[in-house]
Amino acid sequence: MKPIALSDIKGPAIYAGIREDFRRRIIELKKHRRISVGDRVTLVFENRHTLIFQIEEILRAEAITQREQMQAEIDVYNPLLPTDDSLSATLFLEVPPDADPRVELDRLIGLDEHVILHIGSHAVRAEFEEGRSTDQRISAVQYIRFRLSPEARAALQAPATPVAIEIDHPEFRHRADVSEEMRASLAADLAQG
Repeated sequence: MKPIALSDIKGPAIYAGIREDFRRRIIELKKHRRISVGDRVTLVFENRHTLIFQIEEILRAEAITQREQMQAEIDVYNPLLPTDDSLSATLFLEVPPDADPRVELDRLIGLDEHVILHIGSHAVRAEFEEGRSTDQRISAVQYIRFRLSPEARAALQAPATPVAIEIDHPEFRHRADVSEEMRASLAADLAQG
């Protein structure tokens, strides 16, 4: 997938005029890119559009208009783009409102060894971004990547291939089936790689 460039970013002044329309389109796009796995984990598969949206929102919220600072934000998000042989997602750990966040997150330490993308007969373990969890703590937001073999990629691109996300952590075991619309959306990412 083509890296995001400074020329792809509108910046706060121009973005303000198109924000509502762009937000609406991204919300619609994310309907087929978001999946809940049990009651504690949500994954949002990223692509160029979702990441440009995040960059524009940060620039707007922080009133960043200097080219160097804008480029710095782009540089943070470009590594999250899917590639021709991998999918990228943001994983959110959700804590119930009445629960102690520290206790709930501590229960999920080690999750980085337990997230699997099933594509037909292929099982692909997630690679988690380093530095967001240790054997003592885990961040509520994780960036993950699924590296696909040529066979797994071909299976994902085949219509009606069953796809699912599984978490097999000792404290949290859940599986969620991916819709056909989501499978097609993810396959389209690979085609743009």
